[in-house]
Amino acid sequence: MEQQPSALAAPDTLLEREVAALIVSALNLETSADAIAPEEPLYGDGLGLDSIDILEVALVISKQFGIQMKADSEDNFQIFSSLRTLTAYIGEHRTK
Repeated sequence: MEQQPSALAAPDTLLEREVAALIVSALNLETSADAIAPEEPLYGDGLGLDSIDILEVALVISKQFGIQMKADSEDNFQIFSSLRTLTAYIGEHRTK
């Protein structure tokens, strides 16, 4: 009997670190990539990003991973809610 893959895949921590480094670099943040907790909110009280920051991050991610992201997508708030959710989205949709 074959085992079914878990519905909740383990987080890709290598990709999380790569994405965190991209965020720090793209926004010239005065923090290290390792200081960004995977479950910490990217908006507001978490990392403190605003909508302009998110647009910049989306542009870098599009270039790096070949993902087409739309600024007006209703899913953006969920996609960018944390480093972990952003990384999961990239893992599912990347073309590079």
